[in-house]
Amino acid sequence: MVRSAVVGIDVSKAFLDVAWWVPDHAARYANSPQGLAELTRALTQQAPELVVLEATGGYEIAAVEALQAAKIAVAVVNPRQVRDFARASGKLAKTDALDAKVLAWFGATMRPAPLPPIDPSHSAIANLVARRRQVIEMLIAERNRLEHAGAAVRRWIEEHILTLKTQLAQLDAAVALAVEASPSLHRRNEILTSVIGIGRLTAAVLIAELPELGSIGNKQVAALVGVAPFNQDSGNRRGERHIAGGRYSVRCALYMATLVAVRFNPALQSFYRRLRDAGKPAKVALVAAMRKLIIILNALVRDDILWQPNHALQDGC
Repeated sequence: MVRSAVVGIDVSKAFLDVAWWVPDHAARYANSPQGLAELTRALTQQAPELVVLEATGGYEIAAVEALQAAKIAVAVVNPRQVRDFARASGKLAKTDALDAKVLAWFGATMRPAPLPPIDPSHSAIANLVARRRQVIEMLIAERNRLEHAGAAVRRWIEEHILTLKTQLAQLDAAVALAVEASPSLHRRNEILTSVIGIGRLTAAVLIAELPELGSIGNKQVAALVGVAPFNQDSGNRRGERHIAGGRYSVRCALYMATLVAVRFNPALQSFYRRLRDAGKPAKVALVAAMRKLIIILNALVRDDILWQPNHALQDGC
């Protein structure tokens, strides 16, 4: 039996390429329920110390979930960091099998921290989402410092950026796992991501930081997010309407989602274009589209249905 060894797994949509660092051994499994069952059975028998995967936009989540369920320590790392490690080590060739070997080598050398057991409770997800936002803010700050850093401190900043990127990849995986582990949150995530423009990370922010979604009225949810226009009137004066207050982090996530939606979601694209054609400034039209989008999401969660283009602007949307 192999012990105290590190395993790398290169994840693609179809396959899981597995490589040991010690001893030199490789295998391939289908990225399917049956393939995952075979993989976890083999790794349980071989008892690796750590399994290392890259964050691959969600394809790795099922593998991480299966490995954790089998009590196997698993770390999710940032792909850029692994590529930099491979280049620094002179490993320029690239195949799925070689990528798995590099991941095993990276894990044996750098010893990334394994993901903790995932708690699917709402408070745990909220903490993960909040921590993710903090890491992003630190990354932005460090990148800004790097632009003006002298040679004496540049390397330290670069090392900290790599550490933050790795933690960000781990947080993304942890959030996805926590959502998958809860049937109710999994269903809410399924509903939210059915809308073109809402990705899994935007859905995670909405799940964690707007738990009222689906249980309150459209005006209330718009006000909670901070996309409801408020009057600025006094006497005979009729001022411009402005948005104010609300949950800033949710509004930021919704803003980015709306930028995508007005380009690729037919219903929101048409709504936004009508406002622009009517002479509304781009910012005003975009805020109106944000309000429309959160109302659509509120109606879908309330009715427990997936989004369909032909009914996206009904239900008071």
